[in-house]
Amino acid sequence: MTQQGKLYVVGFGPGDFQHITNRAVEVLKSCDVVIGYKTYVDLIQDLITATAVISTGMTEEVSRAQEAVKQAEAGKSVAVISSGDAGVYGMAGLVYEVLIEQGWTEKTGVPIEIVPGISAINSCASLLGAPVMHDACTISLSDHLTPWDLIAKRIEAAAMADFVIAFYNPKSGRRTRQIAEAQRILLMYRHPDTPVGLVKSAYRETQQIQMTTLQDMLEHDIGMLTTVVIGNSSTFMYDGKMITPRGYQRKYTLGEEKQPLKPHQRLKKEAEPWAMDQETGKSYAPQAIATVEPKKPEVDTLALAEEALGYLGGTVVEPKQYVHQKMEAIFEFAVSPGVANKKITPQQMLVLAEVVGEKGSMEYTPDHEFILRIPTTSPERITDRLREVGLIIAPVGDVVKMKACDFCDGEKADAIPYADALQEAFGGMSLPKTLNIGFNGCGMACYKAVMDDIGIVYRKGAFDVFIGAKPVGRTAHPGQPVVEGLDKEQLVPLVESIIQEYKANAHPNERLFKYFKRVKKIGNFIYQDLTPKIKIAPAPCGD
Repeated sequence: MTQQGKLYVVGFGPGDFQHITNRAVEVLKSCDVVIGYKTYVDLIQDLITATAVISTGMTEEVSRAQEAVKQAEAGKSVAVISSGDAGVYGMAGLVYEVLIEQGWTEKTGVPIEIVPGISAINSCASLLGAPVMHDACTISLSDHLTPWDLIAKRIEAAAMADFVIAFYNPKSGRRTRQIAEAQRILLMYRHPDTPVGLVKSAYRETQQIQMTTLQDMLEHDIGMLTTVVIGNSSTFMYDGKMITPRGYQRKYTLGEEKQPLKPHQRLKKEAEPWAMDQETGKSYAPQAIATVEPKKPEVDTLALAEEALGYLGGTVVEPKQYVHQKMEAIFEFAVSPGVANKKITPQQMLVLAEVVGEKGSMEYTPDHEFILRIPTTSPERITDRLREVGLIIAPVGDVVKMKACDFCDGEKADAIPYADALQEAFGGMSLPKTLNIGFNGCGMACYKAVMDDIGIVYRKGAFDVFIGAKPVGRTAHPGQPVVEGLDKEQLVPLVESIIQEYKANAHPNERLFKYFKRVKKIGNFIYQDLTPKIKIAPAPCGD
């Protein structure tokens, strides 16, 4: 009988050992497998005793959740880690989504435990002073999974309601405008001198704290590791600390040794003129706390008609209007004119513009393809229309991508059928990580196929094959030559054997060169270290 596994989703707080819970430490030390974002794994490396540690890159949350479920169902105890609290912009919800897709129930499925941790709003608030002493909210400015229009509505609603606001994921290398737009919205409702606290890498060695104002906040360094805390209308700065009073009305007198009201008297009606009457549901003396200039109402003819009907004695039933954010389906895929063909016709461009429309987007990539992102409920209609004009459709993400030169504008065409055969056999195949097959039609290798995961060079009627290139970074290197003069009919079977072995054994988000380095052997090919022999300092993102 197979041993039952268990899933833990662990929030380990800000990242230092003093602020991680005892339960989180117990789980991390007892699990067979630990899965997480590489930076987070490095932060808690000293607590991990697992026999298997799977670390993946940014934006690979889905693959982490899927691998965790797979390992737990195989009988392993698995910890999926998140910084802060796993249930606040962490991995908890995504793990549940993956389980639900597979028909999981609490009664019959693998057991799961969510281990709470200290979220950024709490850890950062402790470093700033006491900014979250009144009603507060958290808003993520990342629009990768949430439409920006919805995020903007939430920012405006929080600003109008005078919430203390903590912005998570405020800015990244690609997302630079969101924090500026958030500031613009806030300044419609908050004074420019509203206190703002910026905390980067709370309780870590690289911790940075900056006190500023809403007006000046963008003059300071803000990045993905920064939490931005915006005060409300009563927040103030004192001696380098950001303080939000407990309420808008004081039930006690500061500075007095003897309070004018005893504890039991503070809760009486006359001592709380702003509170709701528990019998009528109204406040005794409504007070304007956060004043917002009302917008001029538009004339609603239906409302006027219903009001007139009311005067005539008719019954008007006012329908309830519930807030509901529709889930928008974005169809994302790649389009190209062909493997060898790099030319796109005017008719094809017109059709591309037609299917993308006003709400979609079209991005050209260095791989001679367009990435289309189109809101639609009919993806088949779009793909059929594109295929009608001779365009090739391919999925995006962690799939096989076939890249080839233009074979000297088709003059060196002998190898084109083999490039097409590889595209037909493997193009779009789902893998642990994107795998690029580079194909050159002559020995010059000018298309740099040797810098792809699998590099293929046609030379003297046969093929030279390279595997395991590291294409980017300061330690980049070409693929390792593994075959020279391969017979043409053996090409597809060889590539298939490499891909199938990688697919079956690689970790989620593990590039082919990392897999080759880890296992030391693919098929009959023995790994050789081609990295530079001099010591090169690591260059983290942002350097």
